[in-house]
Amino acid sequence: MRNNARVYLTITSTAPLATDLGYLLHKHPGRAQSVNLPVGTAHVFYPEASPDRCTAALLLEVDPIGLVRGKRFAGDGFSLSQYVNDRPYAASSMLAVALGAVFRTAMAGRCTARPDLAGTALPLTIRIPALPSRGGSDLVHRFFAPLGWTVQADPIPLDPQVPEWGHSRYVDTTLAATIPLDLALSQLYVLLPVLDDAKHYWVTEDEVDKLVRAGHAWLPGHPERDLITRRYVAHQKSLVLSAVGRLAEIDDQPPESLDNAVGSDSAPVEPTGPAATPMPGLAEQRRSAVLAELRAVGASRVIDLGCGEGTLVRMLLQDAAFSEVVGVDVSARALELAERRLQLERMPDSQRNRLRLLQSSLTYLDDRLAGFDAAVLMEVIEHLDPGRLPSLERSVFEHAQPRMVLVTTPNAEYNVRYERIWHGGLWHGGFRHPDHRFEWTRAEFSEWADAVAGRHGYAVRYAAIGGVDPDLGPPTQLAVFTSADSARSATTKETS
Repeated sequence: MRNNARVYLTITSTAPLATDLGYLLHKHPGRAQSVNLPVGTAHVFYPEASPDRCTAALLLEVDPIGLVRGKRFAGDGFSLSQYVNDRPYAASSMLAVALGAVFRTAMAGRCTARPDLAGTALPLTIRIPALPSRGGSDLVHRFFAPLGWTVQADPIPLDPQVPEWGHSRYVDTTLAATIPLDLALSQLYVLLPVLDDAKHYWVTEDEVDKLVRAGHAWLPGHPERDLITRRYVAHQKSLVLSAVGRLAEIDDQPPESLDNAVGSDSAPVEPTGPAATPMPGLAEQRRSAVLAELRAVGASRVIDLGCGEGTLVRMLLQDAAFSEVVGVDVSARALELAERRLQLERMPDSQRNRLRLLQSSLTYLDDRLAGFDAAVLMEVIEHLDPGRLPSLERSVFEHAQPRMVLVTTPNAEYNVRYERIWHGGLWHGGFRHPDHRFEWTRAEFSEWADAVAGRHGYAVRYAAIGGVDPDLGPPTQLAVFTSADSARSATTKETS
């Protein structure tokens, strides 16, 4: 005979009309609901539901025997230890699985019945009575406090009757913040198994996708980003490098050294220098600069070459001035992610009819890329081997011939400003990203751009993106190529 272990957390809203929490969670406060999962049965119910205060509880009944018999879960199914009744299940990866399954729509930020509630910051309190933390209450603070949570984390003694035994690894945790519900759920989804530092299933490359999807809005700038990443992918070096690189690319924050990224769980070195006023990340500044250039010339048909997961494409679609937006990438996987992030199935027709996503290589001639007002190569060229740049030049400037070409790339001179370095640089060769094949100084970039412009009848000017160092220049450099024909056309219009 065995007893199923129980895992429990509550989410409380004290917003005006607090029962709106039920709309966001897609779970009615008036009835309990149960969902069968591979790890057991998840129950959702409301211990309290009034206009002033509403609490949703998630209770997971873990089935130990069913868990170890499942083919996708790690562990020895024949080990008698799996059947011990007091096996310490708590708010770990199994609860994260339950959160992702039961509150999937809420975590995606969708509220069909009340779209006005989606993304609204709510006063939330989350209680997790038994949170396993390999690192104790200090690590709970280190993970949640930088995200804006007020944290109360009380260690649970091994035995209250024998205090000299000390504390267990479980922490009675209460979190409070005014935050959108989808953001809160995504943080719990990632950080619960990270605190436990254990997963009950095999960890594969899919975990990197899950981490980027759940953490893209808050993890890149987190001071414990690399520790969180390392634990989330179960300390597998290849997955750590993949995840850290993708997260660093989101907001262009330099990755930690490999020793830190795959090393110990000790507290990181405190950042040096004066505290900076919060400002948009470098990636956001790049996108804003590109949009400003496109709007300034009245570009209508725009192609994003190397669009990745479609962040710039989404911003272009939000502006009706861009009548046609095309995203191009050589990676089918990137285009699949772009489709998901753009939510094509729910996209309004006014946007969907203006959008195309194409798989193509920028080093081959492709007639589908020709005839646009503007082409954007944002943080793309440095991912190509230098020997392939002439092919890109022929494809874009000679064959496609857009009226305007915008190219952004890192300024290698600025790299010395990044503090946490690895063997004198950021990655092998001193690059900001492990996939970069080169990074140019301002002189090297202008030498290349001037030559390209001269060969293909373009004028070129340069602009800085990000804070400019008087000696080193900006972190990102921008080249704006304008065809001679379009320049003459603009001059004629101004004269007339």
